[in-house]
Amino acid sequence: MDITIKQAQEQLDTWIRTVGVRYFNELTNLGILMEEVGELSRIMVRKYGEQSFKESDKKKDLADEMADVLWVLMCLANQTGVDLTDALNKNFDKKNIRDADRHKENEKLK
Repeated sequence: MDITIKQAQEQLDTWIRTVGVRYFNELTNLGILMEEVGELSRIMVRKYGEQSFKESDKKKDLADEMADVLWVLMCLANQTGVDLTDALNKNFDKKNIRDADRHKENEKLK
């Protein structure tokens, strides 16, 4: 089932208010976001970097770790009144203006 970012934010809000009881406060969710990013980082550096997998990491799923990051980010967005669809569209606009030629001129990328 494909859903938009807006639908995902709404679906998450419904889940939080029914199954999850309530949102953790914003600072708690920020800490959880950092934990989830750390878990994602751990898998990335083992899969694509030079570190070897520990036995406890072998069953971790990269997509699931990314989804965990997205989940908590959407919690924070909902709590702070951020429409992630609008924010992402504005971010694309900003990058298209600011970085229109920046990367084409970067010798490191050639």
